[in-house]
Amino acid sequence: MRTLYPEISINHEYYIEVGDRHTLYVEECGNPNGIPVLFVHGGPGGGCGPTHRRFFNPERYRIILFDQRGCGRSTPHAELEANTTQALVADMEQIREFLSIEQWLLFGGSWGSTLSLVYAETHPERVAGMILRGIFLCRDQDIQWFYQQGASALFPDYWQDYLQPIPATERSDLLSAYHQRLTGNNDLVRMQAAKAWSVWEGRCSTLDPNPDVVEHFADPHFALAMARIEAHYFIHKAFLESDQILNDAHRLADIPITIVHGRYDVVCPLEQAFALQQAAPHAHLHIVRDAGHSAFEPGIIDNLVHATDEFVQRSA
Repeated sequence: MRTLYPEISINHEYYIEVGDRHTLYVEECGNPNGIPVLFVHGGPGGGCGPTHRRFFNPERYRIILFDQRGCGRSTPHAELEANTTQALVADMEQIREFLSIEQWLLFGGSWGSTLSLVYAETHPERVAGMILRGIFLCRDQDIQWFYQQGASALFPDYWQDYLQPIPATERSDLLSAYHQRLTGNNDLVRMQAAKAWSVWEGRCSTLDPNPDVVEHFADPHFALAMARIEAHYFIHKAFLESDQILNDAHRLADIPITIVHGRYDVVCPLEQAFALQQAAPHAHLHIVRDAGHSAFEPGIIDNLVHATDEFVQRSA
């Protein structure tokens, strides 16, 4: 079974101004002459960290990571103004041009898969391949499943803590209720809502309980950006047309795609990966029988690292 590569140090760090007051944090590591790969993090609002560099052989890959608008080390923190899917796609293009990259491999999970798919459907000629995990299509039904009714039946104990900040009279539309609090002016209410929202996701992300994951999601700096930006995107239907990703999947026909998805993914149920694979039948779907949503479960790591190694072999 494959495991993560050893810790990798940074070669270069950049702060790129992309307009609308936003400045993006970008880092490079690995082989400067290797295969360019862009790590597209989840959330939206999750940010990236040192462990995310380790899915790639540093001798063969030029590894690029960036924090999307409003999260991680990008500024302003938790900013919602001019924070849209279309803006993030444009940011990725600006990064690609800044780094003088002709084509790159996209590696994204959860919301990172959403953004990678939208980018690839917009700029297919710039994408050498995609390795996607925990597919999230951002349809109304996908958002309702996790934030209104569905996952609640599998984790009713955790669900009670998610409901706690919202009065019973507002629980028929939890997304709107949370959005109102996360964008309000009361700091205490905003932080209470952010932590409950983020911890709900952290608790449901792994097949086996993982206190370290939950602690990360509960961190106030992380939780505020994650919850505010996610609620902002989801209340606006991710700034996408209905079924946009599946309807535009024909634009992916010439792009090699590997999909890795946990059988017991509660955050983004397997049906989403299955729907994508049917819309893009050339994609290879790997269902991990003993995994949930997190990228760091052993079976998911094994499949993802195998996929990045295999891409190197195919590119040789």
